Amino acid sequence: QVQLQESGGGSVQQGGSLRLSCAASGYTFRRYCMGWFRQAPGKEREAVATIDNDGSITYADSVKGRFTFSQDNAKNTLSLQMNNLKPEDTAMYYCAADSVVRYSSCTYSGLYDYWGQGTQVTVSS
Repeated sequence: QVQLQESGGGSVQQGGSLRLSCAASGYTFRRYCMGWFRQAPGKEREAVATIDNDGSITYADSVKGRFTFSQDNAKNTLSLQMNNLKPEDTAMYYCAADSVVRYSSCTYSGLYDYWGQGTQVTVSS
C-alpha cells in the first residue's frame, strides 16, 4: 500500500522560508511523474514543481527562482525548499506520485495515482 506523508508546513511571514518533505512508503522511485501541488481556498489545484521521466523539473512561473525541488531516491523522499515566501503562496501543499512512465508533461494533476494528505502553508504580510 502506497503512502505519501508530507511534513514541514507552517505559518511564516512574507520573505520567510519553509522546507516541505514527503516520505513515501510502499513505493519505489522510478521514472514516474512525481511532484508538489498546491490548492488555495476557492482555487483549482495547481502544479508547483514536478519531475518527469527524464529527471527534468518543471516549476510554476510564480515560484521560479524561489522554490527548489529535490528527490532522494535512497531515502524515498521528496523535498520542496521554499524561500522568499509570499502571501499568495498560502495554500495546502500536496505531494503526489504516479505509477506509470509518462512521455509528456507531468504538471497535470489528473495523471497522479497517489496523493498525500497535505500540509498547510500560511504566509502573512
